Amino acid sequence: MSIPPLPSSVLIVGSGGREHALLRSIAGSHRKPRVICAPGNAGMAEEAPCFSVAADDIPGLVALAASEKIELVVVGPEVPLALGLADALRAKHIPVFGPGADGARLEASKIFTKELLLKYRIPTAAAGFFSEAAAAEKWIDAHPVPTVVKADGLAAGKGVVVASTRDEAKAAARALLAEGGKRILIEECLSGTETSLLVIVAGPHYLILPPAQDHKRAGDGDTGPNTGGMGTFCPAPISTEALSLIERTVVKPSVEAIAAEAIDFRGVLFIGLMQTPSGPSVLEYNTRFGDPETQSVLPQLGFDLLAILWAAAQGHLAAHAPTASATTPGGEAVVCVVVAAKGYPGTYAKGDVIGLPSGLPSHTYLLHAGTARNGSGQITSNGGRVLNVVASGKDLAEARERAYAAADAITWSNKYFRRDIGASSLANPPPRRQG
Repeated sequence: MSIPPLPSSVLIVGSGGREHALLRSIAGSHRKPRVICAPGNAGMAEEAPCFSVAADDIPGLVALAASEKIELVVVGPEVPLALGLADALRAKHIPVFGPGADGARLEASKIFTKELLLKYRIPTAAAGFFSEAAAAEKWIDAHPVPTVVKADGLAAGKGVVVASTRDEAKAAARALLAEGGKRILIEECLSGTETSLLVIVAGPHYLILPPAQDHKRAGDGDTGPNTGGMGTFCPAPISTEALSLIERTVVKPSVEAIAAEAIDFRGVLFIGLMQTPSGPSVLEYNTRFGDPETQSVLPQLGFDLLAILWAAAQGHLAAHAPTASATTPGGEAVVCVVVAAKGYPGTYAKGDVIGLPSGLPSHTYLLHAGTARNGSGQITSNGGRVLNVVASGKDLAEARERAYAAADAITWSNKYFRRDIGASSLANPPPRRQG
């Protein structure tokens, strides 16, 4: 089935490192499209026009896409998808890469996802759903620790507590319910190797991108609170046989389950996996490109990203599959180190002037996330996760060395980053617990 020619104009929605990575990849398409961003950040503004329309301003984004004659919208964050941005754009006949609100619910409600996983017998941890603290505490008393306590709704990657004791689990349950959550999810804590798998989906068809490994905890050695992600590397250490098993037991059944629920899904199904001794198990679904997984995955792709996003948005992914398998990464490793503001994911300062290194080698570059410019034109911190350092190398060790050399060269008083991104795969320690 034929699809229209590639779009000549693209709007990228979002303002983080993920969106900066998407901008670089889409702008590098052989189509050479005009790309604009909303709202963007200081780094993105150096490469494309940025419009001050917030990512959750649905009417404003639709109006911007119409006025700028945009032919494809690529949505980065989860919030506008959950608010129905894709539905609003499609109602105006503007193609969009991203699921409608019904598909976005797979991320917006952890309980909805868990119920779907159980219904279609897709491997996942045993769990209970609760709206009252007393019932939650009774479940915690009846099950072994550690235990994972999750807010049902969106929480920017931070609504998860891995509790090592029953008292800690009960406190987390009470706190999440007290914060206004109507329901929480409590599940068994799985042990194994955690993997992030980004899958481009259009109806019953899908394309698996190279697997990545995220580092969620704030501190070295997987200590401290959960964050939106402190760094990734790609490809994750998964054998061809293991990836084939994941496809058979998780990816294909997941795509089929979504279609069986009559969800018109055209976007990324981001599957968080735990590879346990008994096989792969789903930790969660997200419904957009991962952040910071995207930053390490996109450099591995051997095809025109815009062509694939366009085909998926049109619902014709099978008719426009890449010639080379996306599950077979190139010969290099890619590392992304998130440079954050000290205190993240808690309280942190904004407005610090940042000194960026100049003359980085071609295999290393910076992506902006939480950055802005002050009145003097200086780059300043404007969020918790501020910059991403992305580096490639002939192997993971070389990519790490290059990434950390660049991270050390960034100067600002409240700079913080983990120094062990990818180190576990080099040292090959025992499997990590969920989190």
